[in-house]
Amino acid sequence: MTVMTMLWLPILLSAVIVFVASSIIHMVSPWHKGDYRRVPDEDRLRAAVGPLDIPPGDYIVPRPDVRADMGTPEFKDKVEKGPNLVLTVLPNGPWTMGRNLSLWFLYTLAVSVFAACAAAITQPPGADDHTLFHVVLLTAFVGYAVALWQMSIWYRRAWSTTIKATVDGAIYALLTAYIFVWLWPR
Repeated sequence: MTVMTMLWLPILLSAVIVFVASSIIHMVSPWHKGDYRRVPDEDRLRAAVGPLDIPPGDYIVPRPDVRADMGTPEFKDKVEKGPNLVLTVLPNGPWTMGRNLSLWFLYTLAVSVFAACAAAITQPPGADDHTLFHVVLLTAFVGYAVALWQMSIWYRRAWSTTIKATVDGAIYALLTAYIFVWLWPR
């Protein structure tokens, strides 16, 4: 077993490298450009929905008051006629990236800590690089990618978006694993 205090450098450096790599992927490359499509007649939608003053949060439309309502003819008719929506409402105002980037960095740090925990529990100082690489890679991949699959399974998020995010997660996991192998205590 490896002591976690010995792993502060690979934890911190892998979080920073993933943060930088994700910034390059999202800001420099066109990889995610088509993830979200434009709504037809966006101005009309905004004019119709804006006056409702929907508070920020996650919504599903139509939504029954109780489970039993799902079986009623009225609810079934709403579902049949549509529109059926999964909706996230953001606060009004300018999009400030500071909060999002700060939370993203904390997330990359958390994934690196979990990968370090898995590796520290299973690998001693001087561990075999191949085994260490796989322990960190798999742990980081689960942290960066696997949970995203639920959005396509349950909420019909485009699989193309989920697959691209999974590829991103694989890149982040590979970077994390390489850094841990490079800086693992000998």
